[in-house]
Amino acid sequence: MLAREIIRTCSNVHVARAALASIGGDFAAEVAAKAHETNRSAGVFVADVVKGFSRDADDDEWYGVDEAGRGADQPILSGLRYILRRRLGVEARPSGFVEGLGPASWVRGGAPMRAACLQ
Repeated sequence: MLAREIIRTCSNVHVARAALASIGGDFAAEVAAKAHETNRSAGVFVADVVKGFSRDADDDEWYGVDEAGRGADQPILSGLRYILRRRLGVEARPSGFVEGLGPASWVRGGAPMRAACLQ
C-alpha cells in the first residue's frame, strides 16, 4: 500500500524536507509558509502532517492516497502531495499569490531550502 510507504519514509524529518523540495513550485512554497506560521521547519511540519494522517485518516483518505499515486511517475510524491492538500487545504496557485513568496522564499535559517537540503 502506497500510503504505508509514505508514512514509513516521510515521517522522517529529513526525507519529508527532501520530498517537499522535490515537489517544488508554489505548492511547496505554500506548505513551507504554513510551516513557518507554526515555527517549525518544513521537514518537521510535513513529517508531523504525515504522522497525523497515519493516526486518524479515514478509509476514503487511505484510498485517495493510493489513487493519487496510481500510474504516476513518482507515486510517493503524488501521494504525499495528496496528503498535504487534504490535511492543509493547500493548492498550487499562480506565483506571487502568497505575499512575499517566490522561488527563493523557502528560507530555512537564512538559506534557500535547496541549499539547506545539501547540508
